[in-house]
Amino acid sequence: MTIGRPLLCLLLALCSLRGFAEVPALPEHARLELEETWASGSIDPARWYLMRRNWDGGNHGNVPENVRVIEEAVADGTKRHVLECRANGDQYTGPIHGLWNKPDRVGGIIASKTFFASGRFEVEMRVGGTEKLAVGPENPARPIGSIAAIWIYAGKNVRVTDSLSDGFVQEEPLYHPYLQKWSKGNAYLTSELDFPELGKKGDFDHALYNTFNHSRIHSKTLPVQVADGKYHTYTTEWRTALRELMDLRDEQVTEHQGFHWIRDLKYPFDRYWGNPVKRLGKDRYAVYHGVRATHWIDGKLVGENTDDVPTIAAQLSLGIWLPDWAGPAPWQESRATFGTIRVWQYHDEGDVRGLLTNDQPDNFKPSGEPIKSP
Repeated sequence: MTIGRPLLCLLLALCSLRGFAEVPALPEHARLELEETWASGSIDPARWYLMRRNWDGGNHGNVPENVRVIEEAVADGTKRHVLECRANGDQYTGPIHGLWNKPDRVGGIIASKTFFASGRFEVEMRVGGTEKLAVGPENPARPIGSIAAIWIYAGKNVRVTDSLSDGFVQEEPLYHPYLQKWSKGNAYLTSELDFPELGKKGDFDHALYNTFNHSRIHSKTLPVQVADGKYHTYTTEWRTALRELMDLRDEQVTEHQGFHWIRDLKYPFDRYWGNPVKRLGKDRYAVYHGVRATHWIDGKLVGENTDDVPTIAAQLSLGIWLPDWAGPAPWQESRATFGTIRVWQYHDEGDVRGLLTNDQPDNFKPSGEPIKSP
């Protein structure tokens, strides 16, 4: 659907009043596009990939050796397979090493091969456990110093020479000078939703629900009740739409990779934030717009993001890692465990699919030696 700004604001207000206190029924057009139970006992490389990758400060990255499928007992006496992502704390001295061949502060992350956009994400996750172990945290349900998380992410660096960095470049239609990050001439396209991140500064009673739409970032810290070492079901619904723009003309736009892109620095950036637009007719365009991301835990409403919601399809990631902003991790080993995962796709008109399609590359070798960026 294509909606104007006043109607969009009204719809958002109605959604807020309604509250989504319970997880609503799926739309009739929703399609179940991923259902993972780990029943095979192994990780399917057609569905998932493991990364040897470092980000944030104060840690030694994430490695495939810290991710595996295990079998565990269920309350009814049966057994099932689950995904275990392990974390090496500050005191770990075992055989698994990360960046610079360091053993401590190394996590484990897995990501989907498929890129998802608007829809519902349902993930069963347990942080830590209920049994206190000699190698584990003082409180096994609170592995302080680590971040257990569920998120979707896609990113791409678009580079031009310094001399061309202040304007648009015909040879690189995706480059936007207002999206420069890290270095001059490097525009960073990104799409990310965190739902949630648990453990900032050792706090597992509040969760971070973050949105990233290119250079725009918005974070919410919301109270949660999950620090019990048991499984909880995390549900997020992501919606997008087309929002018609005013006073945008054909000569201000170029077409690339199936989308149209504004190429006039005089056009107000805060009307589109670097997102692509769709041509509706002569001198008529609508921007691909992220409407909201609504979050539940165990079927109960936690909160909602409506600012800086992305539109670009991205990969689902799961795992645990140890950035400096999590604080000290005075233990050897802990974990985050994942049960059944389901993803339904809505294919809202505001979805941007097929634009970012690259897996996240490794940035250090099995030896721990960093890999230089091209």
